[in-house]
Amino acid sequence: MTKVDVAPCGETGGAAHSLKSFGRRKGRTLSLRQSTLLAEGLQNRSIDVSQPLDAPALKRLFPESVRDIWLEIGFGGGEHLVWQIANNPRVGVIGAEPYLNGVVSAMDALVTRELTERVRVYADDVLALLRVLPPECLSRAFMLFPDPWPKKRHRERRLFSAHLLDKLAPLLRPGAEFRFASDIDDYAEVAIEAARAHPAFDIARVFTTENRDTMPDWPVTRYEEKARKQGRGATFLVLQRAVEPKV
Repeated sequence: MTKVDVAPCGETGGAAHSLKSFGRRKGRTLSLRQSTLLAEGLQNRSIDVSQPLDAPALKRLFPESVRDIWLEIGFGGGEHLVWQIANNPRVGVIGAEPYLNGVVSAMDALVTRELTERVRVYADDVLALLRVLPPECLSRAFMLFPDPWPKKRHRERRLFSAHLLDKLAPLLRPGAEFRFASDIDDYAEVAIEAARAHPAFDIARVFTTENRDTMPDWPVTRYEEKARKQGRGATFLVLQRAVEPKV
């Protein structure tokens, strides 16, 4: 688990606040094939966070054809990440996911479809990654169906917060989108409130499962499908990095 100190939204001084990312690192034991796939994938496609990256160094991680870099925070099994890579040939994607079984699933799909060249993976806490990326390097970011930590005593573990927005905002270009989704109503409400109050973000759209067809470039993931089968709809939030700070 990585610990990152951040200044809370709206404060410029005072005591530092702690922001942590929680979550399991591994599920079922990996097979020999999966272990090999993981090792080779991380060896060739991972990002080194031991020192800050400047813009030219980040660009060199991707083919020359890449014009925009996107970030997916917690890509799970990788179906959304793979879909975006397959359907956006001029985009490179950084995927952050600490759950190794999910990383293996994503790498398997990327290798099978020969899409690995435009992907970089960080298989650990995204907060460490955010510390080393250069300013305004991202033209889009995603956080889809993060761990909801439904028990009241665990809700401080939820990753989406004003503190996360503080860390992400400088990395997004003005006008860039940050897409969030959750099937937990109170989590979605907290996310909307945090976004509305944050000076660096505008709320571009809020919609639900009933009208999600208006976003054809937002594919259904296994987590959304699972929620549907269990009778839960989802809330989808599209934030936009403000061109000028809100007053």
